[in-house]
Amino acid sequence: MIRHLPNLLSALRLLAAPLAAWLILAGHDIASLIVFALAGSSDAADGYVARRWGVTSSVGAWLDPVADKLLMLFCFTALYNVHVTPLWLLMLVVMRDAAIIAGYFLMRAAHLPPLKAPLRIGKASTVVQVLYIFAMLLMLAFDIEAPMAQAAWICGLFTLLSGVAYAGIFLRGVFAGNKPA
Repeated sequence: MIRHLPNLLSALRLLAAPLAAWLILAGHDIASLIVFALAGSSDAADGYVARRWGVTSSVGAWLDPVADKLLMLFCFTALYNVHVTPLWLLMLVVMRDAAIIAGYFLMRAAHLPPLKAPLRIGKASTVVQVLYIFAMLLMLAFDIEAPMAQAAWICGLFTLLSGVAYAGIFLRGVFAGNKPA
């Protein structure tokens, strides 16, 4: 049973993505906060279980990041639609993720090895994005009125820096013949 737990948690997070977005759009603010918090916790839990008991799998290797990305994209899109997140931030997050996915497939097509692990700035960007979404959902859930433009700018900066870092690795790999690490 423990062998399948990480993939089960990732699959549940994948299902939580449209649910969280629907709850945001429907104005169920506390429920959306709870679903997002549980989904975020499941990400930490599946990683812990996979590392602790050595139960990684090829399915989990793609399912976990796909579930993470879809949760983030669905929530950013829903938060934009309820006028909490600016369009420029949504577009930046979408373009960065689309570029990373396109880069991955281009590297595969060019027979260059993909990254073995995410970059630190990529992980930092994900943490900042999660904190941003959590803060926005917290504000919605408890009707907190506060200027959040700075939070959007910080989230955007980390997203941009991460995108530039991944683009640099891609360009070095394709044009200089360097193999990503």
